[in-house]
Amino acid sequence: MPHASNPADKQLLVLINPASRSGGDRADQLDAGVSQLREAGWSVEVRETCGPEDAAASIHGARVDIVAIGGGDGTVSGCARALVERGLPFAVLPMGTANDLARSLGIESLEQSFEAIRDGRKTRIDLAQIGDEYFFNVANLGLGVQVTEALTPDVKRRWGVFSYLKAVSEALTRRNQFKVRLEIDGRKFRLRSMQLAVGNGRFYGGGNVVHEEATISDSRLHLYSLKPQGLLELLSLAPFIRLGQHRVSQRIFTESGAEVHIETSPPGMAVHADGEPVAKTPVSIRVVAGVIEAVVPSSASM
Repeated sequence: MPHASNPADKQLLVLINPASRSGGDRADQLDAGVSQLREAGWSVEVRETCGPEDAAASIHGARVDIVAIGGGDGTVSGCARALVERGLPFAVLPMGTANDLARSLGIESLEQSFEAIRDGRKTRIDLAQIGDEYFFNVANLGLGVQVTEALTPDVKRRWGVFSYLKAVSEALTRRNQFKVRLEIDGRKFRLRSMQLAVGNGRFYGGGNVVHEEATISDSRLHLYSLKPQGLLELLSLAPFIRLGQHRVSQRIFTESGAEVHIETSPPGMAVHADGEPVAKTPVSIRVVAGVIEAVVPSSASM
């Protein structure tokens, strides 16, 4: 259950991906939020990060009560291990393209995130783990990886909130199918797929729902696989995929469990988690329930 923090929690480290700070509105909102916290008595240190290793080093070296992370989902996931190792709660400052973790936590804006930090409400959430890597939202292979590869910095800059649609359109022109052998909590399945996703949170890919029943604190991984199909068939499924209503179609396989093992033919397929390459098949993914504490708005239902 969510709970309020001790009023003495006044030490905050703000880590910012400098690429996400571009744009006058974001920079102004960030500066305003930091100023308001300082006026409320918080001691706030703001650092720009040079990448995951630099961010992790900052977290390990900091004597703070909370870490706030500004950037996209990949930036936040890159901090997960250090946060777990330090046992520190974190807040998301939604400054990326998709901001799916923020959505899963009920955060819609920078202003709301800073308000949540001031209010001090926190809740324990799950992480998913592949080898030594943690992720918050989703791991995927197939079409989803191709979308990530098409989502270049130039596409993000030129297309903004529509960049995911642009990347999906490009990826669909080069879709490939593959064979999958799955083991989910001991249950075995064989499939043909063009896209396979394993979700820990609720949202991915710019607001798509992993599964209509998924939450980031349900101690479950939610998996879906798209059977090979044509563009028109995919377009007809798009509204259901967007809402996580996968069970409406026999062209979508869906399952859930605490641990998933994936083998593919061909082997060695790239696996991306929260937009970053993390492994190649075969892989095992498991949920680590309630392992990290997140700041959430007072209105969030977790």
